Amino acid sequence: MDFHKLTEARLLRYAAVTTQSKHFDGVWPTTPCQRDLAKLLYEELQELGIETAYDEEHCVVYGWLRSNLKGPDRPFGLVAHLDTAPDVKGWDVKPWVLRNYDGGDIVLNPEQGIVMHAADYPNLAQYKGQDLVLTDGTTLLGGDDKASIAAIMTLAEFYARHPEAKHGTVCLAFTPDEEVGGLAQDLDLDRFGAPYAYTLDGDHLGWYQDQTFNAVEALVTITGRSVHPATAKGIMVNACDIAGEFLTGLPKAQKPQYTDGIDGFIHVLSVEADCEKAEIRMILRDFDRALLEQKRETVLGLARALEAEYGQGRIRVEFEEQYRNMGEVIGQYPFLVENLRNAIRAAGLEPKSEPFRGGTDGSALSFRGLPAPNLSAGYENAHGRFEFVPVPSMAKNVEILIRLCEIYAEAG
Repeated sequence: MDFHKLTEARLLRYAAVTTQSKHFDGVWPTTPCQRDLAKLLYEELQELGIETAYDEEHCVVYGWLRSNLKGPDRPFGLVAHLDTAPDVKGWDVKPWVLRNYDGGDIVLNPEQGIVMHAADYPNLAQYKGQDLVLTDGTTLLGGDDKASIAAIMTLAEFYARHPEAKHGTVCLAFTPDEEVGGLAQDLDLDRFGAPYAYTLDGDHLGWYQDQTFNAVEALVTITGRSVHPATAKGIMVNACDIAGEFLTGLPKAQKPQYTDGIDGFIHVLSVEADCEKAEIRMILRDFDRALLEQKRETVLGLARALEAEYGQGRIRVEFEEQYRNMGEVIGQYPFLVENLRNAIRAAGLEPKSEPFRGGTDGSALSFRGLPAPNLSAGYENAHGRFEFVPVPSMAKNVEILIRLCEIYAEAG
């Protein structure tokens, strides 16, 4: 089977289906369009003769490659997300393929003069000579995470077309709203049926992640007092001013633009303010839970100091845990990472890893009882108009998944 042609055709098909999620407003899935891709995948699995199920209410697609082994079965799962990020326009996506990339600038949209300059994106250089899937520069591509879906669906087709290839049970799931904190919350683990899984998400082919940030969202609400500015002396309490002092007080070195590696950060997402009320929404991240707690105390300390100046009760801080470092769980199952590393090596790559400066569905799933390290999908420049997916990366990921299936079949 030609994994290059199969994954390319799938990505072109899936990318054209709008699945952009939006920030949570009380309804899951956050956008009904995600069901369009879910139904498409469900129908494709059925056409391949693979056992499948579709939970339409929760927009979750299940599939099961049942074991063809005579001996013991050792099932595991693969999970990818349906949605694309809300960061930039994600509808009316027009994917296309640049053949045999020459290493130079790429004209994405001659009519609008949109060019991806090689000097701005040094990661392009390593893909010289490869076929790249791109957009017209007006939308994101959605390789995050449709490149992963293309690889998993091609794996399913491989085993459907080659019943002689030995494998244990492989449980598949496609879930909504990962980009906005859904974190596979509606994946029914009993129905899924795997004791362990791997998510597919992230860039850089051959990389894997077994650690993620611990993550907390913080909402700071400031209550002011408005009065006509002509008679404001001694009466007005301007929430805008207090918000400005709060923002100025945040440690500059802990902002994300000054951090990398295993550094955590405090990131201001948004500020809405007038004289009467201000709201500051932030995310706090750290790999070390003790250091994350220090960041909470930094936020609380600022709030207390400003309350001491402007009056008790004027500043409320609310924290909500989003996810935790999957490494706390993954470390208890070393074979998960070892099997993944061996599969990457068997596919001809040297496995690489670093703590993931974000979260995956596996962050939440691991703490729900489904340990799930992450295999990178191989896309580049995600969440932006200059996102692209090298076709050989998707094809190689199919090979990695086949090797992983073989390893679990031998272990079984």
